[in-house]
Amino acid sequence: MNRYIKIGLAAFAALFCLFYAIQNMANLGPAEWFVGTMSSMQGHEAYPNSFGFAVTSPLLVKLMLWIIILLELAAGVLAGKGAIDMFGARNGSSADFNAAKNYALAGTGLAVVIWFGIFGAFGGAFFQMWQVEAGVNALRDAAFFSLQHGVVWLIIRSDD
Repeated sequence: MNRYIKIGLAAFAALFCLFYAIQNMANLGPAEWFVGTMSSMQGHEAYPNSFGFAVTSPLLVKLMLWIIILLELAAGVLAGKGAIDMFGARNGSSADFNAAKNYALAGTGLAVVIWFGIFGAFGGAFFQMWQVEAGVNALRDAAFFSLQHGVVWLIIRSDD
């Protein structure tokens, strides 16, 4: 049963990441507005001075958004491949099943990098997005997402 739970968690992690990437692509205009607004550091009254720099170049904003989307896609594909690999090894030895986890761990680990690293470290700490309402909501959700994927990573990582 534990193997099936781990396979299911990897599959749901894959869907989570892929759904976010697809939603971002379906809403490129609003997504670009959001990344542009957060990286331009508009509305920063609480901490008006920053060691960081604002990004206002439309080209750099597009690049930042596409990095996020491509990483979400990559995390989803990796986690999905991991779920497939684990499913294929479900009746094998513990060593075989544990070895089949590599892609699932890479995908869920990359998801943590996206929502903790990009949104938390860069968005929250560098661009100070917590100072504006849209940013604080996204930052709160990103923290939750990174925690979810981190827990899934730990569950999948646990030895068979």
